[in-house]
Amino acid sequence: MAPVGLRCPDHSGKPRGAAKITHGARRLSYQSTGSIVTKALIGINVVVYLLEIASGGINGPGVAFQLKWALFGPAVAHGDWYRLITAGFLHANLIHLGLNMLILWLVGSQLEEVLGGARYLLLYFVSLLAGSAGALLQNPLGLTVGASGAIFGLFGALLVLEYFATGQIVGSQAFGLIAINLIFSFTFNGISWGGHLGGLVGGIVGTLALARFRRAHPGYARLGLVSIAGLLVVGAASVAVAYWKVRGYA
Repeated sequence: MAPVGLRCPDHSGKPRGAAKITHGARRLSYQSTGSIVTKALIGINVVVYLLEIASGGINGPGVAFQLKWALFGPAVAHGDWYRLITAGFLHANLIHLGLNMLILWLVGSQLEEVLGGARYLLLYFVSLLAGSAGALLQNPLGLTVGASGAIFGLFGALLVLEYFATGQIVGSQAFGLIAINLIFSFTFNGISWGGHLGGLVGGIVGTLALARFRRAHPGYARLGLVSIAGLLVVGAASVAVAYWKVRGYA
């Protein structure tokens, strides 16, 4: 900063300042993840689907495998809380897997570069838990699988980031993306719209927590106590909602 405004460090006559800024930019470039977390998530989903196929056969995923790991209210009520997570890595068929992984790559890789690997991964799992809670609220007796709850959480993160950048919600690209996908969710049978809405809410609130509730940009803010506590609250609330819904099926 200078009395006349911002001055380029390379022409400010202050080599130390220029060196400091250059070092900071270089350090930031090292922190770029190359979307490694998104690639890892996609890889895990693909491997799990191969395990599903291996347990079933050429005609599709094994039913016994899905019954053991999918989201199912009575099973959760009897102590299978891991299903809130594992269901998000199962898929009904190859088309289901392919569409979810395509969206995860297109949206997730961009978000990961903005948020950084740690923030992005925390947000993904918080959205996954929120999506599972929403799916149980809608249909606790249904067998639910798929990464779409977490993906809708990424949609919610995009909405928050775009609002920070433009000050607009309605009319933004993220809003249009969410609206189109919600229309599909409510139009076709067999889609867990509760999981989609739950993930969306979890992603929005989780991203606001990363931004320390508008006191900083979620991509630049330090991952401190407030951010981590906010994410933990969202995750814990999701588990609490799931427990409240399924407790009668124990």
